[in-house]
Amino acid sequence: MNTISPSAPLATGRWRPSLQWLQGRLQVGRGLVASVPTLWLGLFFLIPFAVVLKISLAETAIAVPPYSALFDWDGAVANLSLNLGNYRFLFEDSLYLDAYLNSIKVAAISTLITLIVAYPMAFMIARSSPGRRVVLLSLVILPFWTSFLLRVYAWMGFLKKNGIINDLLLSLGIIDQPLTMLQTDFAVYLGIIYTYLPFMILPLYSTLEKLDDSLLEAAEDLGCRPLQRFWLVIVPLSLPGIVAGCLLVFIPAVGEFVIPALLGSSDTLMIGRVLWDEFFLNRDWPMASAVAILMLFFLVVPIMLLRNAQGRKEEAA
Repeated sequence: MNTISPSAPLATGRWRPSLQWLQGRLQVGRGLVASVPTLWLGLFFLIPFAVVLKISLAETAIAVPPYSALFDWDGAVANLSLNLGNYRFLFEDSLYLDAYLNSIKVAAISTLITLIVAYPMAFMIARSSPGRRVVLLSLVILPFWTSFLLRVYAWMGFLKKNGIINDLLLSLGIIDQPLTMLQTDFAVYLGIIYTYLPFMILPLYSTLEKLDDSLLEAAEDLGCRPLQRFWLVIVPLSLPGIVAGCLLVFIPAVGEFVIPALLGSSDTLMIGRVLWDEFFLNRDWPMASAVAILMLFFLVVPIMLLRNAQGRKEEAA
């Protein structure tokens, strides 16, 4: 029988270049795969962000487009003029600060209520049989098959004084006169919760569906009551889904414009409405761009800090 010793050239030297070549090819492949989302992010986020940042540092002008140029060429000399007055005016005028704070308040309350409504729905879907699970998930995704604007207009038909809800309550004798629900804060909250509910259910379902039943059985054997088992076992294990769902609801709700404009009153102050007014009514593109940049800064920086903290916690574990 022929044997090959571990120190033979076939095992030590002959195959080493092939393994190195294969590792190099794998690294190139990983780089190409990673370059696709990087290129996508650069094209559709970084470049538009740079354009908006440039406009925010310009001055309002009666021109097309309605802002001044940052670079002024004088022969062979380029003069750079940056206008920081837009950002300074954001902190001097209480309108913008009130709009930011009210938007954060509406988004936070809507996110909390959406979480309370979505959690039992996601838990029920995750604990259903595979056949029912497909049907329930289809019902969650079904609203995406219709236009977002059409769904908001449908809520206007439900909430107005001669709408379906008031007609039903009057016919049942529960109320004597129509309730004022449209063009109120209640309608804004209801519209946001209804619109973004699937964005909360799906991450929660994805986390709860992977929950190990043996952990629940172990908690029950150790004497945990159903409520204790929920708070001590289920909620901590579903925390990644809670965080993901809250971010998916809170971030777009802060800058929401359509729902407050259609369902809210004329004095509903949110930053999306301020952006619209600055762009299309005042035609003050630099100020509107400054509002957008500051809003993006307030949203992105805390999320980056949260993600970094979660990454360090996972590495430590």
